Amino acid sequence: MPTSPFQYALRIRLHDTDSAGRLFFAHLFRHAQDALEAFMEHIGYPIDAMLRDGDILLPLTHAEADYRRPMRHGDRIRVEVRVEDLRRRSFAIGYRFLNEAGEEMATAKTIHVLVIDETQVGESLPEALRAGLANHVMAHTQPPE
Repeated sequence: MPTSPFQYALRIRLHDTDSAGRLFFAHLFRHAQDALEAFMEHIGYPIDAMLRDGDILLPLTHAEADYRRPMRHGDRIRVEVRVEDLRRRSFAIGYRFLNEAGEEMATAKTIHVLVIDETQVGESLPEALRAGLANHVMAHTQPPE
């Protein structure tokens, strides 16, 4: 079991912000997707290869986010990526968006389900994928309010 989550770094760009200069809420999910793609490549399942090969797909079936502090243009953000739940044919990924001081700016969660041939839910995740995900299962701890 890992002692720390997978890390992904980003910088908030001008095109990420709204008219108030803060991260536009929907762009948090774009950054979560970028972090997910880096994580999946890290565990040996690059999403571009899965899409190209078409053997398995892992569509998003649920997404949620909590925004704790505003992120602004130029902010350097570290995204911690962890597997929060691993089931037979689905898994949940948790994301913590932290500023340079380590303060939690936002959290997000996505749930993905195995689909085969774009039409039917698969029976179970491939063993190699399951093993890669299992190596990153970590509970998400909520910061004090």
